[in-house]
Amino acid sequence: MSTYALDDLAQLVDHTNLRPDATRADMERLCDEARRHHFRMVAVNSVQSALCRKLLEGTDVHVGAAISFPLGQTSVATKVFETRDALANGANEIDYVVNLTEVKAGSWGYVRDEMRSIVDVCNEAGVPSKVIFENCLLTQDEKIRLCEVASEVLPTFVKTSTGFSTGGATVEDVRLMRDHVDPRVKVKAAGGIRSADAFLDMVRAGAERIGCSASVSIIEELARRMEESDADVIEL
Repeated sequence: MSTYALDDLAQLVDHTNLRPDATRADMERLCDEARRHHFRMVAVNSVQSALCRKLLEGTDVHVGAAISFPLGQTSVATKVFETRDALANGANEIDYVVNLTEVKAGSWGYVRDEMRSIVDVCNEAGVPSKVIFENCLLTQDEKIRLCEVASEVLPTFVKTSTGFSTGGATVEDVRLMRDHVDPRVKVKAAGGIRSADAFLDMVRAGAERIGCSASVSIIEELARRMEESDADVIEL
């Protein structure tokens, strides 16, 4: 069991706006909320990296760029270029989507080489890397095999979902990923996490980062519960 102060919980949050119709005002609001609540990161499409870096100047909030999002259907070279471009424009975390066509084909050498190519760029830049599985489209065996590949390559995180497909994070998937990936690799839960209870369930299951767009209402609810119980920490 671990104890979390409110700021510890906020530091688990990747505050997310990946909508294709997001406006500049939406980005400003996202970054302002991340600053005020001290979230770990804003998660945005890579084209927003420069704007968000500027908006967050002088803070320790990271800018996370989503690469080949949400389908993962671009070449390795394209994903590597987009990663380098996002980093050059101010991103300091990277979330990329695996090529599910190659996963479904059992082309594990391709999947491994793609993962290594992107993780190597992130390691060279000294930034965290996250591999998005899109578990709702995978069999149990495919999820486990991806965890095994990640255990060889060692990205910073493996991640459950984009939040743009047929399903999002589940407690069962977080547990499965935690059980089958190398202990040095962390698990990120994302997609459909809209309540404080769902957030806490993901942390209990082993998630060390939570991607969500309902971050403000979640952290405010957690703050209210702590105040009502006169507690400085939550035990999970």
